[in-house]
Amino acid sequence: YWLEMLKKRIIPCLDVKDGRVVKGINFLDLVDAGDPVQQAKFYSENGADEICFLDISASLENRDTILKMVKKTAEEVFIPLTVGGGVRSIENIQNLLRAGADKVSINSAAIKDPNIIKSSSKYFGSQCIVVNIDPKRIDKDGEEVWEVHINGGRTPTGLEAVSWAMEVEELGAGEIVLTSMDCDGTKDGYDLEVTAAVSEAVSIPVVACGGAGHPQHLADAITIGKADAALAASIFHFGEFSIQETKAVMAANNVPVRLA
Repeated sequence: YWLEMLKKRIIPCLDVKDGRVVKGINFLDLVDAGDPVQQAKFYSENGADEICFLDISASLENRDTILKMVKKTAEEVFIPLTVGGGVRSIENIQNLLRAGADKVSINSAAIKDPNIIKSSSKYFGSQCIVVNIDPKRIDKDGEEVWEVHINGGRTPTGLEAVSWAMEVEELGAGEIVLTSMDCDGTKDGYDLEVTAAVSEAVSIPVVACGGAGHPQHLADAITIGKADAALAASIFHFGEFSIQETKAVMAANNVPVRLA
């Protein structure tokens, strides 16, 4: 079991809008990429270690769509499932966990009220609570700052990525998903500098996200970026690379992965 724990995870992320998987560049220009339950099942059968659903319509208005989808997925897929997007309350978290999610990811709500991290991790256990952090490199008085953004990258928060990550850990979160706003959808690779800085600052797992375009990028996220897992979307959704091909490249880079 401990050896399994030390294996580095590959997590396909399905951005879901109105019950369909979509993919965009820098959070814009969305194209349809299929049925979420079928895709999750496909990835699970092909060696994914976990699945992540991100409800990008932040659809509290069609919350039932997401709950039904989670329920269906949990019946078909037997690897951990993380669900995020528009999660604002303990009740949202409870409903998602009841529907079959293993972990729930919080982003904007965690910044507006950090107490939600504390109370939900106490109530449901740290292992269930994931916090998404979306930094963007900005210039503040001639100095580069990695500023955390919310609302799909539209709203700057004034928080700095590394110190916010440390606070998130202190509040009880069990995992951080770190999405570089500068790299998201570009396929040029993850922001390894930001990833390494956050990974070294906290002791909870950090999942690199935003920018995967090639299996080597996922290997780099772990070897150079010191992440515990790599999350990717486009490279898998459009069949550019399979999860097994990706894991083979990672293994060749001495990254311990769970091979089929």
